[in-house]
Amino acid sequence: MIVRQAGVSLHITSLPGPYGIGEIGRHARAFIDRMRDMNLTVWQFLPTGPTAYGDSPYQPLSTFAGNEMLIDIGELIDDGLLVDEEVRELTTLPERFVDYGALIPVKTRLLELAATRFPETASPDLETFYGRFLAEHDGKWLHDYALFRILKARFDERPWPEWPEEYRHRGGDALRQLERSAGLEIERIKIVQCLFHYQWQGLRDYARKKSVCLFGDMPIYIALDSSDAWANRDMLQLDEEGRPSHVAGVPPDYFSEDGQLWGNPLYDWENHRKTGYRWWIERLRASAQLADLVRIDHFRGFEAYWSVPAESGTARAGTWEPGPGDAIFDAMEEALGELPIVAEDLGVITPEVDALRERHGIPGMHVLQFDVVNENIDVCDFDENSVCYTGTHDNDTTVGWFNGSPGDIRSRDEIVATQQAALRVTGGKPETIHLDMIRTAFATRSGIAIAPMQDYLGLGSEARINVPGTSSKNWRWRVLDTELTDTVCDNVAAMAAAAGRAPAG
Repeated sequence: MIVRQAGVSLHITSLPGPYGIGEIGRHARAFIDRMRDMNLTVWQFLPTGPTAYGDSPYQPLSTFAGNEMLIDIGELIDDGLLVDEEVRELTTLPERFVDYGALIPVKTRLLELAATRFPETASPDLETFYGRFLAEHDGKWLHDYALFRILKARFDERPWPEWPEEYRHRGGDALRQLERSAGLEIERIKIVQCLFHYQWQGLRDYARKKSVCLFGDMPIYIALDSSDAWANRDMLQLDEEGRPSHVAGVPPDYFSEDGQLWGNPLYDWENHRKTGYRWWIERLRASAQLADLVRIDHFRGFEAYWSVPAESGTARAGTWEPGPGDAIFDAMEEALGELPIVAEDLGVITPEVDALRERHGIPGMHVLQFDVVNENIDVCDFDENSVCYTGTHDNDTTVGWFNGSPGDIRSRDEIVATQQAALRVTGGKPETIHLDMIRTAFATRSGIAIAPMQDYLGLGSEARINVPGTSSKNWRWRVLDTELTDTVCDNVAAMAAAAGRAPAG
């Protein structure tokens, strides 16, 4: 059972700061302080793995590695690994949005420079942490990740199934030769990963000190073009050349006549069963080192998943196949104890999926933007063991959703019907709908109630962070320091206190 709290969803990249992207150092800690000013004690963010084409955190190059772009440049200066003059180019980047095309090459070069200085400049504490970091992770995922990133760079960032055969198949001679010829590159990648985890540990410690729960996010599926798939292909439904036989998606429904074809490779659950679900145990263990709670996306795939032949052009040709069910959660509970997870159980959920979640005491989700227009749902009936949102990273902001925005797929009549339903459920007014939705979420019985930072600020569609089904201009929005005013903080704090969600003491 989760404790009654209020929280905010804001991805790390969206934090304010001077270096072109939100980072995990001083501005993240300052945001935690601001959260406490607002009586918010849960901070939810998106997956923190290294991103690739499209910059989506849901298609990371590794499920274990950290996104190097989130490393705090200011702290590298404090540690003597960089100097102010070297990072000046980053300070010319936009503050309102992340310009990934400009950011990534500059920050990558700076991180490589910091890594070259690490052996002689790192503090004793950082050196000690690096030794522990290698001992814990090098034999699990870190070394494979370093090799994978080097090979991707050498082969023009092409997916690993398109690499030369000796590397695609992880030939022993080829990899040993790579280790000999690229020793310094391998070490620098490991150092950069150490810097991410060292800074993250500082953030985690600070959040604990301030009694703020860090709430992470885990996609159920991994990307084919990832170090995980390259190094562990037996756990996936892949042929000898690394091509998937079947891929993930969801079937046709009211919203999509062809369904959704995600394209991720599917797991070979029989092989996972034979290993006692060891990879999943390590995956959740690693996630729990970063966060206190972890949302697992597409939870229903553990009960049954939609399997689409890889050659299909749409998801129509798929079939439901049984997932691992109780076995995977039993294995993780035996190894890790009580599971710190929340199930993303949105959409069409069967009684079998609900039963699986409830047997393991896993909280589910409610999203008011969906629920207020559903006449069969009463927000007063939400289970205490659940998380209630005004909207998620895939939704428009509440103001944008209420008013309609350019490119909205709803008709004007549907938007008007949505407005009427929202006003009826919240008892609010059009000009304060963002606050009225937050108050409604806070008033539910759900243990945790969360709103995106954009809703606390009353921003419109211009602040939307993601539009599903599109591949450009997503994951870019950032909040400004000047927007987190005392007035905003006081108003949010009062709403949390009125709903009995303010922290004690």
